[in-house]
Amino acid sequence: MKGLRIEIDDKSGFCFGVVRAISEAEKALAEGSTVYSLGDIVHNRIEVQRLERLGLRTVTHADMPALGGRRLFIRAHGEPPTTFARAKELGIGVIDATCPVVARLQNRVVKAHEQMHPVGGQVVILGKRGHAEVVGLTGQVQAPTIVIEGEEDLGLIDFTRPVYFLSQTTQSIALFEALGAEMRRRAAHPDGVRIDDTICRQVSNREQHLAEFARRFDVVVFVCGRKSSNGKVLSEVCRRANARTHTVEEAAEIDPAWFPGAESVGICGATSTPKWLMQEVADRIGQIGRR
Repeated sequence: MKGLRIEIDDKSGFCFGVVRAISEAEKALAEGSTVYSLGDIVHNRIEVQRLERLGLRTVTHADMPALGGRRLFIRAHGEPPTTFARAKELGIGVIDATCPVVARLQNRVVKAHEQMHPVGGQVVILGKRGHAEVVGLTGQVQAPTIVIEGEEDLGLIDFTRPVYFLSQTTQSIALFEALGAEMRRRAAHPDGVRIDDTICRQVSNREQHLAEFARRFDVVVFVCGRKSSNGKVLSEVCRRANARTHTVEEAAEIDPAWFPGAESVGICGATSTPKWLMQEVADRIGQIGRR
C-alpha cells in the first residue's frame, strides 16, 4: 500500500446554507455569552462538538421556557412560524440562519396550499418524516401536508383530487422525477398533478459529480454524520458507482482492512461535512499507507 494516492473531492463539504449558518453562529459566539441552537446546527457530530467548545449549546423546543433573555439560533433547516411566535412570547432573542433556499421553499409551500384549497387539492412533499427541514415545511400552514418517502407512500394520496408536488431541498432528483411521473400516471385527470421541483441544485448537482469521482478510485471513503439525510443519499450514489465505498463519521473509524491492493483512495462527503474533517480522514489513511 505504500505510495497510496489520496485525493479529497474539491466539490464535497458544506453547502452554501450550512456555510452561512456556521458563519452566523461563529459571529454570534465571538460576541460573547452562550448561544443556544434549536437542534444540531449541522448533522455532523464532530463539527457540533467543535462549536460547543466555542460556547454553542444544543437545546430542544422543550427547553425554550428556560431561555428568556437568551439567544436562540435557528439553523439552516428552518422552523415553522409557531417557533418564532413562541420565542417572542418568551422574550428570547432569535438568530435566524434559515438557508435562503429553504426559506423560499417555505413560501412555496404556503402558496401551494393557497392554490390547492379552493379546488380541494392536496400538497405533497417528498422528504424524510421528522427531518427538521420537513417539520419546518409542514408547519408553515395549519392544513395537513402529505409527506412521502418513496413509491410505497403513494397510497396516502387521493388521485381523484388535484395534487401539488414539492420536495425537501436535499432529496434525489431521480426519485422526485420518478415519483412525479408515477403520480401523473395514477391521476384521474392528465393535468391533475402539478410538479414543482424545489430540490437545491447546489446539492443535487453533486450526484453526477460524485458518481464520476467515485469511479476514478480503487477505494472511496465517504465522510458524514450519522444523522445526515443528504449523507445517506450521496453515500449511496458513491456506493452504486464503486462497491468499495465505506462511510465514516470520523478518522478513528478508518479500517486498514479496506485498502489491501488499492493504489488510490478518494475522499468525499455530504453537504454537512466540514473540509477539515475530510482532511483528518485523508491524514489517517496516509498514515496507514506509509506502513
